[in-house]
Amino acid sequence: MAIEVSAFGEFKGKRVDQFRLTSETGVAVDIISYGCVVRDWRVPVNGGLRSVVLGFDDFDAYPKHSPHFGSLAGRVANRIKGSSFDLNGKRYDLPPNAGALHLHGGNEGLGRQVWDGEADSGTNAVRFTHFSPDGASGYPGNVNFAATYRLTGNKLRLELEATTDRATPISLVQHQYFNLGTGNDVLDHHIQVDSSAYTELGEDLCPTGAILPSAGMQYDLRAGRIMRDHAGDPVAYDIGLALDTGRSHAEPIAVVKGPDGALTLRLWTDRPGVQVYNGVWTDIAVPGLNGKRYGKHSGLCLEDQNFADAVHNPHFPSVIHSPERPYSHWCEFEIA
Repeated sequence: MAIEVSAFGEFKGKRVDQFRLTSETGVAVDIISYGCVVRDWRVPVNGGLRSVVLGFDDFDAYPKHSPHFGSLAGRVANRIKGSSFDLNGKRYDLPPNAGALHLHGGNEGLGRQVWDGEADSGTNAVRFTHFSPDGASGYPGNVNFAATYRLTGNKLRLELEATTDRATPISLVQHQYFNLGTGNDVLDHHIQVDSSAYTELGEDLCPTGAILPSAGMQYDLRAGRIMRDHAGDPVAYDIGLALDTGRSHAEPIAVVKGPDGALTLRLWTDRPGVQVYNGVWTDIAVPGLNGKRYGKHSGLCLEDQNFADAVHNPHFPSVIHSPERPYSHWCEFEIA
């Protein structure tokens, strides 16, 4: 189907384009070249269209107010302890942007850059590319990034690639905030994840290095649950789950059902982990899509990724990539 391309704004002298993908089932996904942000995602429900992600109607709200709404975060997603790491005998200092931590690539990370976008109507896809020079946000190596979003029916597939001229950490993440219902929070969404362990966190919300069993804890989502306790009070989630090994990539790693039963989300990925975050820290000062206000627990993130702070935990799956080990990563979301 034809892909609509339009100007959406301007950032640091660069035009920001919007690419609207529409499928044969009536799903419409708007993606902008700033941060590869999935700005809106509309799914047919009861004869109308329902927005299922958090975002903004106007571009200017993104650099000023967005907590990574819909963005592609990196070079390294999640937290890096001490905002530094050692690689091949050299120390690299990164700009802290979450207390003493470096989070989602920093304030000048990939989710805050204007990418080059090219529509491919033949496959109903848009391919974004971005060159990140040696030293960007403190990281070593020249890196060429590519992100391809393809919409087929009710399924959006994301394929990520990166090549570098020297060893450097790379770990990207899609950062959609989902709300499958019509209410102001996601606490009554039912979430199930194929994970029996989690990465233990210290007081700074960075992993301690321990991978612990989740059985009997709020982090055990294998049987599924809503995000309230027995008294009906909110349960906060901002935790990295280790996905069960030996799984088939043909099976979804997570299933989320909306509170009114109209929509179900399924996520497939090749990553070893997923960060489950239900908007514990969300409090947006300006209106979002269609004038909606976004407060605490207004969105649910399922951030498929490598484990956080892998640069300091050599027993975690490696995030170090090189000319001999290019980066690749795929995930698929289906909402129907």
